Amino acid sequence: MRLLGLAFSLIFWTASVASALEVEEHQLFPGSGERVLKVLSTTDLDLFAPYVLGFQAIRPDIAVDYTVVSSSELHRAIRDGAQFDLAISSAMDLQFQLANDGFALPYRSDAVAELPDWARWRNLIFAITAEPAVVVINKDRFAGLDLPATRQDLIGLLRDNPDRFAGAVGTYDVRDSGLGYLFATQEDRATDAFWRLNEVMGRLRPLLYCCSAQMIDDVGTGRLALAYNVLGSYAADRLEVDERGRTQILQMQDFTNVMLRTVLIPATAQETQAAGAMIDLLSTLGMRNLPGDWPLPPLSLSGPLESSGFGPIRLGPALMVYLDPLNRRNFLTEWENAMEQQ
Repeated sequence: MRLLGLAFSLIFWTASVASALEVEEHQLFPGSGERVLKVLSTTDLDLFAPYVLGFQAIRPDIAVDYTVVSSSELHRAIRDGAQFDLAISSAMDLQFQLANDGFALPYRSDAVAELPDWARWRNLIFAITAEPAVVVINKDRFAGLDLPATRQDLIGLLRDNPDRFAGAVGTYDVRDSGLGYLFATQEDRATDAFWRLNEVMGRLRPLLYCCSAQMIDDVGTGRLALAYNVLGSYAADRLEVDERGRTQILQMQDFTNVMLRTVLIPATAQETQAAGAMIDLLSTLGMRNLPGDWPLPPLSLSGPLESSGFGPIRLGPALMVYLDPLNRRNFLTEWENAMEQQ
Protein backbone atom coordinates (compact mmCIF):
# COMPACT_ATOMS: atom_id res chain seq x y z
CA MET A 1 0.00 0.00 0.00
CA ARG A 2 2.85 2.36 0.80
CA LEU A 3 4.49 1.56 -2.55
CA LEU A 4 1.19 2.29 -4.30
CA GLY A 5 1.09 5.68 -2.59
CA LEU A 6 4.68 6.31 -3.67
CA ALA A 7 3.77 5.48 -7.26
CA PHE A 8 0.85 7.95 -7.29
CA SER A 9 3.04 10.63 -5.69
CA LEU A 10 5.71 10.13 -8.35
CA ILE A 11 3.14 10.29 -11.16
CA PHE A 12 1.87 13.60 -9.81
CA TRP A 13 5.40 14.92 -9.25
CA THR A 14 6.51 13.89 -12.75
CA ALA A 15 3.51 15.63 -14.32
CA SER A 16 4.28 18.85 -12.44
CA VAL A 17 7.97 18.69 -13.44
CA ALA A 18 7.09 18.09 -17.08
CA SER A 19 4.87 21.17 -17.09
CA ALA A 20 7.68 23.34 -15.71
CA LEU A 21 10.63 21.86 -17.64
CA GLU A 22 11.29 20.98 -21.26
CA VAL A 23 11.94 17.30 -20.51
CA GLU A 24 13.78 15.29 -23.16
CA GLU A 25 13.70 11.91 -21.41
CA HIS A 26 12.41 10.58 -18.11
CA GLN A 27 12.45 7.23 -16.33
CA LEU A 28 11.68 6.00 -12.84
CA PHE A 29 13.89 3.17 -11.60
CA PRO A 30 11.82 1.65 -8.76
CA GLY A 31 13.44 0.70 -5.45
CA SER A 32 12.30 -1.61 -2.69
CA GLY A 33 11.68 1.26 -0.27
CA GLU A 34 9.98 4.64 -0.20
CA ARG A 35 13.03 6.86 -0.67
CA VAL A 36 13.48 8.50 -4.08
CA LEU A 37 16.65 10.10 -5.42
CA LYS A 38 15.63 12.77 -7.94
CA VAL A 39 18.28 13.37 -10.58
CA LEU A 40 18.24 16.19 -13.15
CA SER A 41 20.79 15.55 -15.87
CA THR A 42 21.93 16.37 -19.38
CA THR A 43 23.27 12.84 -19.92
CA ASP A 44 21.17 10.69 -22.24
CA LEU A 45 19.19 7.98 -20.50
CA ASP A 46 20.76 5.08 -22.38
CA LEU A 47 24.23 6.23 -21.33
CA PHE A 48 23.39 6.83 -17.67
CA ALA A 49 21.08 3.87 -17.01
CA PRO A 50 24.01 1.51 -16.22
CA TYR A 51 25.15 3.91 -13.48
CA VAL A 52 21.66 3.99 -11.95
CA LEU A 53 21.55 0.20 -11.96
CA GLY A 54 25.04 0.09 -10.46
CA PHE A 55 23.88 2.42 -7.71
CA GLN A 56 20.79 0.32 -7.02
CA ALA A 57 22.92 -2.81 -6.81
CA ILE A 58 24.43 -1.16 -3.72
CA ARG A 59 21.28 0.63 -2.53
CA PRO A 60 18.28 -1.40 -3.77
CA ASP A 61 16.01 0.39 -1.32
CA ILE A 62 16.32 3.74 -3.15
CA ALA A 63 14.29 4.53 -6.25
CA VAL A 64 15.93 6.81 -8.80
CA ASP A 65 13.81 9.31 -10.72
CA TYR A 66 15.92 10.39 -13.69
CA THR A 67 15.04 13.41 -15.84
CA VAL A 68 17.00 14.57 -18.89
CA VAL A 69 16.94 18.21 -19.98
CA SER A 70 19.24 20.56 -21.86
CA SER A 71 22.14 22.16 -19.99
CA SER A 72 20.52 25.61 -20.18
CA GLU A 73 17.24 24.20 -18.87
CA LEU A 74 19.03 22.45 -16.00
CA HIS A 75 20.80 25.66 -15.04
CA ARG A 76 17.55 27.63 -15.08
CA ALA A 77 15.67 25.00 -13.08
CA ILE A 78 18.22 24.82 -10.28
CA ARG A 79 18.43 28.62 -10.06
CA ASP A 80 14.64 28.78 -9.90
CA GLY A 81 14.58 26.40 -6.93
CA ALA A 82 13.38 23.17 -8.56
CA GLN A 83 13.69 20.33 -6.05
CA PHE A 84 16.23 17.79 -7.23
CA ASP A 85 18.82 15.87 -5.25
CA LEU A 86 21.52 15.79 -7.93
CA ALA A 87 22.34 17.95 -10.95
CA ILE A 88 24.64 16.42 -13.58
CA SER A 89 25.67 18.55 -16.55
CA SER A 90 28.09 18.75 -19.44
CA ALA A 91 28.06 22.58 -19.27
CA MET A 92 30.69 22.94 -16.58
CA ASP A 93 30.67 26.75 -16.70
CA LEU A 94 26.96 26.86 -15.84
CA GLN A 95 27.50 24.25 -13.12
CA PHE A 96 30.38 26.23 -11.68
CA GLN A 97 28.23 29.36 -11.63
CA LEU A 98 25.56 27.50 -9.66
CA ALA A 99 28.14 26.35 -7.12
CA ASN A 100 29.77 29.76 -6.90
CA ASP A 101 26.43 31.54 -6.44
CA GLY A 102 25.26 29.41 -3.52
CA PHE A 103 22.96 26.95 -5.29
CA ALA A 104 24.95 23.85 -4.22
CA LEU A 105 25.44 22.04 -0.91
CA PRO A 106 28.93 20.97 0.20
CA TYR A 107 29.77 17.28 0.27
CA ARG A 108 32.79 15.47 1.70
CA SER A 109 33.74 11.81 1.62
CA ASP A 110 36.76 9.56 1.15
CA ALA A 111 35.69 8.90 -2.45
CA VAL A 112 35.64 12.55 -3.53
CA ALA A 113 38.88 13.19 -1.61
CA GLU A 114 40.52 10.75 -4.07
CA LEU A 115 39.64 12.97 -7.02
CA PRO A 116 42.45 15.10 -8.51
CA ASP A 117 42.48 18.73 -7.38
CA TRP A 118 41.44 19.85 -10.87
CA ALA A 119 38.35 17.59 -10.70
CA ARG A 120 36.69 19.27 -7.69
CA TRP A 121 36.12 22.76 -6.35
CA ARG A 122 35.51 23.67 -2.70
CA ASN A 123 33.65 20.39 -2.06
CA LEU A 124 30.72 21.81 -4.03
CA ILE A 125 31.21 20.53 -7.57
CA PHE A 126 32.85 17.30 -8.73
CA ALA A 127 34.01 16.09 -12.14
CA ILE A 128 33.12 12.52 -13.06
CA THR A 129 34.35 12.30 -16.68
CA ALA A 130 36.77 14.03 -19.06
CA GLU A 131 35.33 14.16 -22.58
CA PRO A 132 36.89 15.69 -25.70
CA ALA A 133 34.98 17.55 -28.38
CA VAL A 134 35.37 15.91 -31.79
CA VAL A 135 34.31 16.24 -35.40
CA VAL A 136 32.08 13.46 -36.75
CA ILE A 137 31.89 12.94 -40.51
CA ASN A 138 29.83 10.91 -42.92
CA LYS A 139 32.42 8.94 -44.88
CA ASP A 140 30.26 8.77 -48.01
CA ARG A 141 29.99 12.57 -48.10
CA PHE A 142 33.80 12.84 -47.84
CA ALA A 143 34.57 10.38 -50.62
CA GLY A 144 37.62 11.45 -52.62
CA LEU A 145 38.64 14.19 -50.15
CA ASP A 146 41.62 14.34 -47.80
CA LEU A 147 40.42 14.25 -44.21
CA PRO A 148 41.24 17.41 -42.22
CA ALA A 149 43.63 17.09 -39.28
CA THR A 150 43.53 20.70 -38.08
CA ARG A 151 41.08 23.59 -38.13
CA GLN A 152 43.09 25.23 -40.89
CA ASP A 153 42.66 22.04 -42.93
CA LEU A 154 38.93 22.09 -42.23
CA ILE A 155 38.65 25.75 -43.20
CA GLY A 156 40.36 25.05 -46.53
CA LEU A 157 38.24 21.96 -47.20
CA LEU A 158 34.93 23.73 -46.57
CA ARG A 159 35.97 26.86 -48.45
CA ASP A 160 37.10 24.90 -51.52
CA ASN A 161 34.04 22.61 -51.72
CA PRO A 162 30.97 24.81 -51.13
CA ASP A 163 28.69 22.75 -53.38
CA ARG A 164 29.44 19.58 -51.43
CA PHE A 165 29.03 21.07 -47.96
CA ALA A 166 26.29 23.69 -48.40
CA GLY A 167 23.48 22.87 -45.97
CA ALA A 168 25.40 19.83 -44.73
CA VAL A 169 27.43 21.21 -41.80
CA GLY A 170 26.05 20.95 -38.29
CA THR A 171 27.13 22.63 -35.07
CA TYR A 172 25.59 23.92 -31.85
CA ASP A 173 23.24 26.85 -31.63
CA VAL A 174 25.27 28.48 -28.87
CA ARG A 175 22.37 30.81 -28.00
CA ASP A 176 20.48 27.83 -26.60
CA SER A 177 23.04 25.12 -25.95
CA GLY A 178 25.00 25.54 -22.72
CA LEU A 179 27.60 22.98 -23.81
CA GLY A 180 27.86 24.55 -27.25
CA TYR A 181 28.46 27.96 -25.69
CA LEU A 182 31.14 26.50 -23.40
CA PHE A 183 32.96 24.85 -26.31
CA ALA A 184 32.72 27.97 -28.48
CA THR A 185 33.99 30.40 -25.84
CA GLN A 186 36.84 28.13 -24.81
CA GLU A 187 37.84 27.71 -28.43
CA ASP A 188 37.74 31.47 -28.90
CA ARG A 189 40.31 31.73 -26.10
CA ALA A 190 42.51 28.94 -27.45
CA THR A 191 42.84 29.37 -31.21
CA ASP A 192 42.86 32.20 -33.76
CA ALA A 193 41.17 29.88 -36.26
CA PHE A 194 37.87 29.89 -34.38
CA TRP A 195 36.25 32.95 -35.97
CA ARG A 196 37.60 32.21 -39.44
CA LEU A 197 36.07 28.72 -39.26
CA ASN A 198 32.75 30.18 -38.12
CA GLU A 199 32.74 32.61 -41.04
CA VAL A 200 33.39 29.79 -43.51
CA MET A 201 30.70 27.59 -41.98
CA GLY A 202 28.32 30.55 -41.97
CA ARG A 203 28.55 30.84 -45.76
CA LEU A 204 27.40 27.22 -46.08
CA ARG A 205 24.00 27.65 -44.39
CA PRO A 206 24.89 25.49 -41.40
CA LEU A 207 22.25 23.57 -39.47
CA LEU A 208 22.20 24.55 -35.79
CA TYR A 209 21.44 22.07 -33.01
CA CYS A 210 20.85 21.95 -29.29
CA CYS A 211 22.50 18.59 -28.66
CA SER A 212 25.29 16.26 -29.73
CA ALA A 213 23.11 13.18 -30.18
CA GLN A 214 20.84 14.67 -32.84
CA MET A 215 23.80 16.01 -34.79
CA ILE A 216 25.52 12.63 -34.75
CA ASP A 217 22.33 10.88 -35.84
CA ASP A 218 22.01 13.25 -38.80
CA VAL A 219 25.59 12.50 -39.83
CA GLY A 220 24.71 8.81 -39.76
CA THR A 221 21.72 9.29 -42.06
CA GLY A 222 23.71 11.45 -44.47
CA ARG A 223 21.71 14.61 -43.82
CA LEU A 224 24.96 16.12 -42.53
CA ALA A 225 28.41 15.67 -43.99
CA LEU A 226 29.97 16.69 -40.67
CA ALA A 227 29.09 17.71 -37.14
CA TYR A 228 31.50 20.06 -35.43
CA ASN A 229 32.47 19.95 -31.74
CA VAL A 230 30.19 17.12 -30.62
CA LEU A 231 30.90 15.06 -27.50
CA GLY A 232 33.33 12.25 -28.20
CA SER A 233 31.56 9.94 -25.74
CA TYR A 234 28.26 10.27 -27.61
CA ALA A 235 29.99 9.79 -30.96
CA ALA A 236 31.74 6.63 -29.76
CA ASP A 237 28.44 5.27 -28.45
CA ARG A 238 26.75 5.85 -31.82
CA LEU A 239 29.63 4.26 -33.72
CA GLU A 240 29.11 1.03 -31.82
CA VAL A 241 25.66 0.65 -33.37
CA ASP A 242 26.56 2.03 -36.82
CA GLU A 243 26.17 -1.24 -38.72
CA ARG A 244 26.83 0.36 -42.10
CA GLY A 245 30.02 2.04 -40.91
CA ARG A 246 29.11 5.38 -42.44
CA THR A 247 30.43 7.60 -39.64
CA GLN A 248 33.94 8.39 -38.47
CA ILE A 249 35.37 10.43 -35.60
CA LEU A 250 38.05 13.06 -36.29
CA GLN A 251 39.98 14.68 -33.46
CA MET A 252 41.58 17.96 -34.42
CA GLN A 253 45.32 17.85 -33.78
CA ASP A 254 45.88 21.58 -33.32
CA PHE A 255 43.61 21.94 -30.29
CA THR A 256 41.05 19.84 -28.42
CA ASN A 257 38.44 21.04 -25.96
CA VAL A 258 38.13 18.56 -23.08
CA MET A 259 34.96 19.04 -21.05
CA LEU A 260 34.50 17.81 -17.48
CA ARG A 261 31.04 16.37 -16.85
CA THR A 262 30.22 17.55 -13.35
CA VAL A 263 27.79 16.77 -10.53
CA LEU A 264 26.56 18.83 -7.60
CA ILE A 265 23.93 18.60 -4.87
CA PRO A 266 21.41 21.45 -5.31
CA ALA A 267 20.60 23.57 -2.28
CA THR A 268 16.99 22.34 -2.48
CA ALA A 269 17.96 18.64 -2.21
CA GLN A 270 15.95 16.45 0.15
CA GLU A 271 17.80 13.12 -0.17
CA THR A 272 21.28 14.45 0.51
CA GLN A 273 22.59 11.16 1.91
CA ALA A 274 21.50 9.23 -1.17
CA ALA A 275 22.87 12.01 -3.39
CA GLY A 276 26.23 11.69 -1.67
CA ALA A 277 26.21 7.92 -2.19
CA MET A 278 25.61 8.41 -5.91
CA ILE A 279 28.43 10.97 -6.08
CA ASP A 280 30.74 8.48 -4.37
CA LEU A 281 29.89 5.84 -6.98
CA LEU A 282 30.33 8.25 -9.90
CA SER A 283 33.64 9.51 -8.48
CA THR A 284 34.93 5.96 -7.99
CA LEU A 285 33.90 4.98 -11.50
CA GLY A 286 35.38 8.18 -12.89
CA MET A 287 38.70 7.10 -11.44
CA ARG A 288 38.02 3.56 -12.75
CA ASN A 289 38.50 2.11 -9.27
CA LEU A 290 35.71 -0.42 -9.86
CA PRO A 291 35.62 -3.14 -12.54
CA GLY A 292 33.15 -3.06 -15.39
CA ASP A 293 32.53 -1.64 -18.84
CA TRP A 294 31.02 1.81 -18.32
CA PRO A 295 29.62 3.95 -21.17
CA LEU A 296 31.06 7.32 -20.14
CA PRO A 297 34.82 7.92 -20.32
CA PRO A 298 37.00 8.16 -17.20
CA LEU A 299 38.66 11.23 -15.77
CA SER A 300 42.05 10.04 -16.97
CA LEU A 301 42.95 10.97 -20.53
CA SER A 302 44.28 8.18 -22.69
CA GLY A 303 45.34 7.47 -26.25
CA PRO A 304 46.06 10.31 -28.72
CA LEU A 305 44.58 12.90 -26.39
CA GLU A 306 46.99 12.02 -23.59
CA SER A 307 50.04 12.10 -25.87
CA SER A 308 48.99 15.44 -27.35
CA GLY A 309 49.31 17.15 -23.99
CA PHE A 310 45.84 18.69 -24.06
CA GLY A 311 44.31 19.02 -20.62
CA PRO A 312 40.73 19.52 -19.48
CA ILE A 313 39.01 22.88 -19.16
CA ARG A 314 39.70 23.97 -15.59
CA LEU A 315 37.12 24.33 -12.85
CA GLY A 316 37.54 27.87 -11.57
CA PRO A 317 36.32 31.48 -11.72
CA ALA A 318 37.71 31.91 -15.26
CA LEU A 319 34.76 29.83 -16.46
CA MET A 320 32.42 32.69 -15.63
CA VAL A 321 34.11 35.33 -17.81
CA TYR A 322 31.85 34.61 -20.78
CA LEU A 323 28.78 34.29 -18.53
CA ASP A 324 28.97 37.99 -17.73
CA PRO A 325 25.88 39.46 -19.47
CA LEU A 326 27.84 42.06 -21.45
CA ASN A 327 30.51 39.55 -22.53
CA ARG A 328 27.85 37.03 -23.50
CA ARG A 329 25.88 39.58 -25.52
CA ASN A 330 29.00 40.72 -27.39
CA PHE A 331 30.09 37.13 -28.08
CA LEU A 332 26.66 36.10 -29.37
CA THR A 333 26.41 39.16 -31.59
CA GLU A 334 29.74 38.32 -33.23
CA TRP A 335 28.75 34.65 -33.50
CA GLU A 336 25.43 35.52 -35.17
CA ASN A 337 27.20 37.79 -37.65
CA ALA A 338 29.51 34.93 -38.60
CA MET A 339 27.02 32.04 -38.63
CA GLU A 340 23.89 33.67 -40.05
CA GLN A 341 25.15 35.27 -43.23
CA GLN A 342 22.65 36.14 -45.92
